This record gives sequence, C-alpha cells and structure tokens, in this order.
Amino acid sequence: MPYDPTLVQPMRDELVQAGVQELRSGSDVENWMKQNKGTALLVINSVCGCAAGMARPGVRLALKHGKKPDRVATVFAGQDTEATQKARSYFADVPPSSPSMALFKDGELVHFVPRHMIEDRSAQAVAQSLTAAFDQFCAAK
Repeated sequence: MPYDPTLVQPMRDELVQAGVQELRSGSDVENWMKQNKGTALLVINSVCGCAAGMARPGVRLALKHGKKPDRVATVFAGQDTEATQKARSYFADVPPSSPSMALFKDGELVHFVPRHMIEDRSAQAVAQSLTAAFDQFCAAK
C-alpha cells in the first residue's frame, strides 16, 4: 500500500526544488529512459531516514558540482510503485534498494549507489561518491 501522499510531498519537493524531474508512472520512466543520449541520473527516493539525512541532501550537493548529468529524475519507492518497478527494470541485475541512485551513459548503467553505500554515511560522502562518478562519466556544464 502506497504511503500517504501528504506525508511524502515534502520529500518529493526536496528533489524537485533542486531541478530533479519526477517520474510518476511506468510510461514516464520508459519515455525518460528512451532519451538515452548523454548522461542521466535516476534517484530512487524513499521515506526512510537515510533518504532524508544522506541521499536527498547528497544528491542536492552533487548537483552543484561542475560536472553533472545531462538529465536527472526520480521515482518514489513506496508511493509510485509502477514507476519504481519500471525504473528498477533498467538495472535488474542489481538487488532492489531504496534509496539508491543509478547513473547511465548513453542508456547503459555505469555507476550505482545502493542503500548500503548511503546509510551510515554523511550527505557529503554520498555527494563525493556521485561527483566522482560525474567526473568520470559526465561533461562539464
């Protein structure tokens, strides 16, 4: 059963206000993934404490970096179940976890940050993991 939308809205807003596109349905995810030129970061958002304290703030910090993905989007696990399931299908070999982040280059998964690499770390450490991947795979903006 999905979480109460009123509860989740501030958690959605945190990424949207940072310029992250929300994908609310499976077709939203599919259409977003079809634009497979360049780099794209897909964030699996969540209501858990590590999403609030580390993942979302880490993504926000990383998006201030000189190199960043061409496109950034998010799905919300426990809320947008169809979108989350479709998103995870693009990295089906990776066990599902939320929060998590997937970086794609030209449609291919090139970097993945699972929950166990987020929890018990600081937002700065999460951002550093992402910016290291951005430096490797993304062009300067």
